[in-house]
Amino acid sequence: MQRTTFHLATPRALASTLAVAAALGLWTANAAAADAAKPAAAPRAALTVSTVQPQSAQLTVALAANGSIAAWQEASIGSEANGLRVAELHAAVGDTVQKGQLLVSFAQETVQADVALARAALAEAQAVVAEAQANADRARAVQDSGALSAQQVGQYLSSEATAKARVASAQAQLDAQLLRLKNTQVHAPDSGVISARNATVGAVVGAGMELYRIIRQGRLEWRGEVTAAELARIAPGTAVTVTAAGGAQAKGRVRMVAPTVDAQTRNGLVYVDLPAAKGFKPGMFARGEFALGASGALTVPQTAVVVRDGFSYVYKVGADSKVKQVKVQTGRVAGDQLEVLSGVTAQDKLVASGGSFLSDGDLVKVVDSGQKQPVAPANTAQPATK
Repeated sequence: MQRTTFHLATPRALASTLAVAAALGLWTANAAAADAAKPAAAPRAALTVSTVQPQSAQLTVALAANGSIAAWQEASIGSEANGLRVAELHAAVGDTVQKGQLLVSFAQETVQADVALARAALAEAQAVVAEAQANADRARAVQDSGALSAQQVGQYLSSEATAKARVASAQAQLDAQLLRLKNTQVHAPDSGVISARNATVGAVVGAGMELYRIIRQGRLEWRGEVTAAELARIAPGTAVTVTAAGGAQAKGRVRMVAPTVDAQTRNGLVYVDLPAAKGFKPGMFARGEFALGASGALTVPQTAVVVRDGFSYVYKVGADSKVKQVKVQTGRVAGDQLEVLSGVTAQDKLVASGGSFLSDGDLVKVVDSGQKQPVAPANTAQPATK
């Protein structure tokens, strides 16, 4: 049978162990007290931002409308001669022409033959009238002597009048043929831009057929549709900014306000003269803004406004450097400034940019707007440094 031996500690060893345990407990207590005495670490800022305050400004009161670009006036150029063949065309669509410029030449052979025939008829009538006048003069000379009867004298005088009438008729026929000859060349009735061409070389056209269509003087206008309630706010001379579908812009002025309103749509037309500007063509859709004056407004930079879920917000910086998300109502836009209708006052300090990275209650580090900051992406604020 095996025996187990137990060794009892001596009084000296026991005292040493107790002393070590006491020292260890004292060190632990001192370390805990030291940790408790340390100050709490400061919270870290979410972003480094600059602040702006809403500014008072005078903004234009604008009225927007839609409409179409059209020619100020169009000239339809037709043929006055009937049954003539088009010999040559001197202009194409898009050409700028001047008043009196030759556009169409017709074949002249037939008309020249008719002119020659009319000249011959006139010459024949003039020869007849010369003989009739001589006979009438002799009859008048012997009328009182009784050498000729009254009947004969009357015949001579009547023949003279008939011959003169035939000369006048022949002259009129010659004038008509000369006019036809003149009409074999068609000239532009006014300066402008060719917008359409219906003539074809070699075609025989009838009188009244449209050969060309011209935008008179190259002038265009915008015809904006405005409701009956807003029509009274617009007067001739009002400045208008017209923007085409392609982005081209032009400044114009109201020339005339329509005297009537469409009975179906209840809209009236406003005619705006447009200067010669690139990017505008008749028939194009365009949007216009009428400048109706100016009014005071509270504005902030567009970068200070954050759009979330269809609503606009700004971040107001408090005295404790914490931001508060504030819902605002926006209005007009002027360059990089945006009108704020409600939600802020002129004394509020707002985050200038980078609001999309913030949440309500976040802590931010505010720097002076004039202080240079490290380069950051456009419209965003730079994260705070440690």
